[in-house]
Parts: sequence; structure tokens; C-alpha cells
Amino acid sequence: MKVVITVVGVDRTGIIAAVSQIMAEHQVNILTINQVILDGIFNMAMIVDMDQASVNLGTLQQLLKEKGDTLGVEIRAQNMEIFNAMHRVG
Repeated sequence: MKVVITVVGVDRTGIIAAVSQIMAEHQVNILTINQVILDGIFNMAMIVDMDQASVNLGTLQQLLKEKGDTLGVEIRAQNMEIFNAMHRVG
């Protein structure tokens, strides 16, 4: 299953490292990552593959929420099919 992970918040050192560490610890493969900082606001999107993951999506969502709370950013993880359906135009 492919999952879209988004991270938004005030920029600080270590955000990418912290999110990537969670992926590595749970065998979640990062397929693509894009990040930008606009006027001090960090915004990142990742597409990951959970086919070999050692956790399910619900557990990953909880781990990311907890890490986001620690970092002061909002981290969300959604099934890519649901994400695409929610953001389809027209």
C-alpha cells in the first residue's frame, strides 16, 4: 500500500531525520520526498510504500502524530488512494 505523508509547521533542525527514522525503524520504504521552506514554514510531502512494513497504517499514523507533537509540527499519513480521491478536482 502506498501512503502519502505530509508535514507542516515552523521549520527547525531534524524534522526530515526524525520522520525518516520512523520509516527506517518500521521497514517503510520512502519512494519520493519533496520539501520546501516558505517564510520559515516547513512543508514536506512523502510517498511511502508499506508493503514490507512491520506496522499497520493506524500504528504508523499514531507514531507520526506523537513525533509531530514532540517536534511542534503536524504530521499526517493517509492511504494514497483515499488521498487522491479526496483531492481530485472535477
